[in-house]
Amino acid sequence: MRKTTRSDLENVFAVDVKGLMKLLSCGEQTAREIGEKSEARIPTEGRRVLYSTDKVREYLHNHTF
Repeated sequence: MRKTTRSDLENVFAVDVKGLMKLLSCGEQTAREIGEKSEARIPTEGRRVLYSTDKVREYLHNHTF
């Protein structure tokens, strides 16, 4: 099986949980929580879940802390 190639996270539309962790610089649980709260979760066939980077960025931009 071929390895998937990774590009920089600025130009991708969707990432898996590990990519989301890298994008947000946080742990897995926090990344999943932000992914769910931002409604960025994209279910795929099987067990794989992707997260929309645009929705995550929009959520974090509009969310007041």
